[in-house]
Amino acid sequence: QVQLVESGGGLVQAGGSLRLSCAASGSIFSINDMGWYRQAPGKQREMVATITLGLSTTLTDSVKGRFTISRDNAKNTIDLQMNSLKPEDTAVYYCHGKFNFQDYWGQGTQVTVSS
Repeated sequence: QVQLVESGGGLVQAGGSLRLSCAASGSIFSINDMGWYRQAPGKQREMVATITLGLSTTLTDSVKGRFTISRDNAKNTIDLQMNSLKPEDTAVYYCHGKFNFQDYWGQGTQVTVSS
């Protein structure tokens, strides 16, 4: 089994910054893409940012220029640096990783941006 543990969510004013971190642990013998997804109340879960083993990144249009995803392959961790936060970024953020040919999700961390 693989566990993903997120940290770093919270409440911030519009224009502020937060950094989310996710650490994978457990019996890992195959690693692929990792990323961050979010789900706002009443909406479907959406991809925010993904990063490959080779450190290629993909970001959804609404966060380009504001969010940065990074990865430490030696530690099996990813981070999401979120700057210039907007109220519409408010959501539960989930870490995702593909390990051992299976999809794993973290428990989610709340990000709330006040106007």
